[in-house]
Amino acid sequence: MDIQPITTYTGKVVPLFNDNIDTDQIIPKAHLKRITKSGFGPFAFDEWRYLPDGSDNPDFNPNKPEYAGASILITGDNFGCGSSREHAAWALKDYGFNIIIAGSFSDIFYMNCTKNGMLPITLNEDERKYLASQKEITVDLPQQTVSANNKSFKFKIDETWKHKLVNGLDDIAITLAYEDLIEQYENKNKG
Repeated sequence: MDIQPITTYTGKVVPLFNDNIDTDQIIPKAHLKRITKSGFGPFAFDEWRYLPDGSDNPDFNPNKPEYAGASILITGDNFGCGSSREHAAWALKDYGFNIIIAGSFSDIFYMNCTKNGMLPITLNEDERKYLASQKEITVDLPQQTVSANNKSFKFKIDETWKHKLVNGLDDIAITLAYEDLIEQYENKNKG
């Protein structure tokens, strides 16, 4: 999964205002058999997204025509709770979400998002409801703002994660930045 830099990002929003959406609701355990990070998108929100006959559930917001192509999910409190499965972040990214705005996140899920190039943003309920009423919003990660229709809201993010997301870096890319130093150390300590 390629990590793309996030600086200023404008995207279509889809609201899914449920609290306590856990990782099993995001990607049910029956779909965890893949050995790569890709291919999980069709199973994201599987039990809500599809009817028993396999057709799209017309009452599920991301299936509605007005939200087609949405890349920013706006949701409730405690998003990504439950088990620590990184597959949940993979499924959301593969589905097409780049940014998730919630009232709060499970700590492990938050970290899984940042490790996989998605920006999790915490905003209060009034701010989320306003943004969810807009068709598109703009996120400026360097300035740490979310804006729509001349209204702007500030959000917090740890500087380490901000640096990684702005520069499109994952843990491997950061390690490779020190490749020369690692080689020097290995050469010096050959026994």
